[in-house]
Amino acid sequence: MKAVILAAGLGRRLHVLTRHRPKCLIEIGGTPLLYRYFDSLLPLGVTRICLVVGYKQESIRQAVASYPSATDVTFLVNPDFERGSIGSLWAAREAMDDNVVIMDADVLFHPAVLERLVASSHPNTLLMDETVAQQTEECMVVMRGGRVVALSKHLPDEYDLAGEGVGFLRVERAAVPRLLRSVETRVNQGLLDMEYEDALEDFFREVPVGVEKIGDLPWIEIDFPEDLERAEQEILPRLG
Repeated sequence: MKAVILAAGLGRRLHVLTRHRPKCLIEIGGTPLLYRYFDSLLPLGVTRICLVVGYKQESIRQAVASYPSATDVTFLVNPDFERGSIGSLWAAREAMDDNVVIMDADVLFHPAVLERLVASSHPNTLLMDETVAQQTEECMVVMRGGRVVALSKHLPDEYDLAGEGVGFLRVERAAVPRLLRSVETRVNQGLLDMEYEDALEDFFREVPVGVEKIGDLPWIEIDFPEDLERAEQEILPRLG
């Protein structure tokens, strides 16, 4: 299994911190967020990692070179990193030559969160925090008929269950071509300001995708300064 970490974005909503460094290098408890990803991936045997970079990419390359454990990290560049995250997922297409875990790079999470994804009985899986109802712009995993039908900030009219998406998606190698076709359709339409989650509509229609619920575990997506404060004060002490 390979990990593809999407770390190209500007982090505009955290500009007070990201004007000098990319979001994935923000330190929480004295440790860069990216190092925490490596620390969780390597014990699970996920040693091949592809980082999609763009904004301040040299800082990320230097940080990886300084990581104390040996890792097999490759880099791909999203030249349109100022636009939507669909460009980052599309830039990673050549790296998806195995079972893959696609990960946003701005999440602080308990290692057991990732363990549930990697060990899932579903070949294609999303993580869902079933305890979260949409309040503002949470990206929601939406299920109907026992399978995922959407991963979006826009809820459909009818569904059976919805919970916040963590930003991690596991895809088996056999399903990767269908995922990439779904993304390519939007890229060819020039929809480069789209978030990659909204480009997966065809993929969810064609491929059964299950969920692993992680509402009992601590995690947080870091988008705003208040998220960082909560990460330090509430989530970090619960990581063990």
